[in-house]
Amino acid sequence: MSRTIITPPRGVGLPPWRELWEAREVLWRFGSRDIVLRYRQTAIGVAWVILQPLVSAGIFSIIFGSVAKLPSGGVPYFIFSFAGLLGWNLVNGIVGRSSGSLVANQALVSKVFFPRLLIPLATMLSVLLDFAVAFVLLVILLVVFHINPGWPLLLLPVWMSLAILLAMGVGIAAASLMVKYRDVAYVLPWLMQILLYATPIAYSLSAVPANLLWLFTLNPLTWLMEAFRWSLIGLAAPPLWEIGALVLASVAVFLGGVLVFQKMERTFADVI
Repeated sequence: MSRTIITPPRGVGLPPWRELWEAREVLWRFGSRDIVLRYRQTAIGVAWVILQPLVSAGIFSIIFGSVAKLPSGGVPYFIFSFAGLLGWNLVNGIVGRSSGSLVANQALVSKVFFPRLLIPLATMLSVLLDFAVAFVLLVILLVVFHINPGWPLLLLPVWMSLAILLAMGVGIAAASLMVKYRDVAYVLPWLMQILLYATPIAYSLSAVPANLLWLFTLNPLTWLMEAFRWSLIGLAAPPLWEIGALVLASVAVFLGGVLVFQKMERTFADVI
């Protein structure tokens, strides 16, 4: 008769990736449950995924395109802002849903053993579903407005992967901190709201004053949004150094978030 001894993680280190892979069915169950719970008992269901970016892009088009008359690289401002929101909603959705995932599942965390890192990781499944629905709408809009992004569209999975790594790193770290400090639930949405306007999503980077351009250029989300617009609507390609820095930043943030999670995991059941 075999015996399995479960011990808490010690020190700071990376998680046992093989253990996570073997428990991938748990990740799928968590993700599918989140999708069902999110749209259950809603009148229009997944249509909210379409309405939210459409309304936001429309408002940005009126304020920044019609009133402020900011440049959009020759692309209709509605398409310009919608493409930016597609990338932003992927990041913001993962950060928002993963950060509160441990607290929302505190009964499981405190009573059942499984790789707890799967809880925040599973939240990305519902966000990816939202992204897929909004992306189909963007493709329709590109056809209607006769916009052909060309071969850079093939790089979209690369930018999506980097966005997931970047957002998941922040979300995992926030989820582990929120177990002990519930202030994170109030601070994080506020910070993300600031980043929404501190990142060229609703406006072009060319509209930023020259004396402030360096500040925006240091923002990894700026690199990500420029890459998304290059692939989605065919705007100018970001510099090679931005692409390289985006890769390094995304991997570093993800690994940093995992390390924070591993360091704090052994106390989750006691303080949650």
